[in-house]
Amino acid sequence: MVDSVAGRSYARVYKVLGREDLHQYLIGAVGQAGGRLLYASGPKHAPVYLGVETPGGERIGILVYPFRANHREIKNRPADEHRMQIRYGGEKSWAEDHTLGKDVALVDTTLVLGVHLEADLFVGLDANLYDPLPMGISVEFKQTHVDAALNSNDWHVFERDNITGKRRSEPRASQGLETLVLFRPNRLLDFVRLERKASDLGLDSALRFAAAEEAATPSPVTARTVPSVHDLETQFQMTAPEIMEMISRRNRLSVAVRGGVAEHHLSQVLADDPDVIAYRSLDEDGRHDFDVTLSDGRTIRVECKNASPRRYKNGDMKVEVQKTRATQGDPAGRFYRHDQFDVVAACLFAPTGQWHFAYRSTSLLEREGRFPDRLAPLQRVTDDWASNLMEAV
Repeated sequence: MVDSVAGRSYARVYKVLGREDLHQYLIGAVGQAGGRLLYASGPKHAPVYLGVETPGGERIGILVYPFRANHREIKNRPADEHRMQIRYGGEKSWAEDHTLGKDVALVDTTLVLGVHLEADLFVGLDANLYDPLPMGISVEFKQTHVDAALNSNDWHVFERDNITGKRRSEPRASQGLETLVLFRPNRLLDFVRLERKASDLGLDSALRFAAAEEAATPSPVTARTVPSVHDLETQFQMTAPEIMEMISRRNRLSVAVRGGVAEHHLSQVLADDPDVIAYRSLDEDGRHDFDVTLSDGRTIRVECKNASPRRYKNGDMKVEVQKTRATQGDPAGRFYRHDQFDVVAACLFAPTGQWHFAYRSTSLLEREGRFPDRLAPLQRVTDDWASNLMEAV
């Protein structure tokens, strides 16, 4: 017979002892976040299932894997180190498969949380990265992160190195970094919304970081409702996760979407740049991405490109400056002419996790050796690149 939580049998259920305090903390957090507790499974089993009505009247199911976090001085470990330990059951069982319970109907949201009673904080992990649960490991973070959470909007986002270990030959996160959120109990429902969005859309660590930072400002009660169906979901007769999965499986679509996201963030940067008095997105095949008018009257043609997540050995970043498809019968067809645009804006999100840009005048870019009038497909992003458009030109 399969154990169940709240009548649900999609999750493996663990018998736990001595975690009543974590259970009470979770229940108390629902009220502090403005929610009304409709149901809570008992304290002697994990995960914990919560049925909650939000301040906006939305009813949600939350499946929580709670783990104890604390601050204890350990020999040969930094004195300012806090840690949460991921473990259920006996050590002999840790080598088994511990897949997270996830609702196939996408109604319930699964959370992996550290409960830090001493600091009055939750530690929110990426449920996608910690599936299956790596039993027996510890997740460490610093006092500076705890202080930041306590001294901010009760919400602090940071990245943690996700290195290899005895049981893993590769980092859990593809880029070697994972995103964590420290938050007060009154922000529990905000974290549920973040996790629902991140899990449904399959956000990687870098995109999760951006979404978590955006969620740092609490949403008004009136906005705390289920997101409406997007027009594309109706038009395509597909859910948002199905659309995102389709994009992720098709390389050309993924490249196009990543390019569009970079252009979106560049437009925001241009809108905030005091040296830019007007800009226009072209979105036309064969043309550059933006026409930008500067405060001195010049109009600059700007091409936006994503930097590679992989750096050169010395730490320099690199950006690919060539077309996605070749021109049949033209060996130079994939290479841009040196006069096709005036500036390249390299989006640095992939290597840095930040929506920052570096700019370089086309006249200073490396040329392709075989075709002197064309740009080299790979450009090294060094300290010589400008941090804003006016500086680049």
